Amino acid sequence: MTEVKLLGVGGSSYSRRVEWALKLEGVKYEFVEEDLQNKSPLLLQSNPVHKKIPVLIHNGKPICESMVIIEYIDETFEGPSILPEDPYERAIARFWAKFLDGKCLEAVGKALWSKFGEEEEKSKQEAYEMLKIVDNELKNKKFFGGNKIGLVDVAANYIPFWLEIVEEATGVVLVTSERFPNLCAWRDEYLSYSEVKENLPDRNTMLGFFKAKVLAATAK
Repeated sequence: MTEVKLLGVGGSSYSRRVEWALKLEGVKYEFVEEDLQNKSPLLLQSNPVHKKIPVLIHNGKPICESMVIIEYIDETFEGPSILPEDPYERAIARFWAKFLDGKCLEAVGKALWSKFGEEEEKSKQEAYEMLKIVDNELKNKKFFGGNKIGLVDVAANYIPFWLEIVEEATGVVLVTSERFPNLCAWRDEYLSYSEVKENLPDRNTMLGFFKAKVLAATAK
């Protein structure tokens, strides 16, 4: 019998990426909630290098890093393809997934949590530049890969749900329909996708979490 466990945190966009991939593929799995302040021996044993979630354990073998896990799920289980079949299109998808998971995510996070003043404005401009690139890529597209959710959409999962909540908590608004119309149209499509909509954290809980982070940051 195939055994699939996911070590993660329910409110983490990284964990949710993997859950969405598992659901898209129709894979049954056990979710093991981790306490990051008191990491379990299983997590430390399964990911001794980074000691981070998520970790997928398939038949006793651990796979680490969310984007690596998603590709593993796509290659291992039968179900809808998450990556394109064509080698060139697959390479392009990996390029955009890396951009969204790296440079874009870093710029957006910096802008949302930057201090007030010149540094905040500079960070916001950098985030706008990254988001404009994404907005242009989505022109005349329902999803990044066409008409269905794929690798790039899953890599960008922090934008539709988590970004808007952090914007509310911090008071720093980056994404508007006037500035990024294609991105906002994609966000609405993404959030209405059944596998996504049915597997989102509780919004009020997440808002409370980020408001507490803002309070802690301003108290320093």
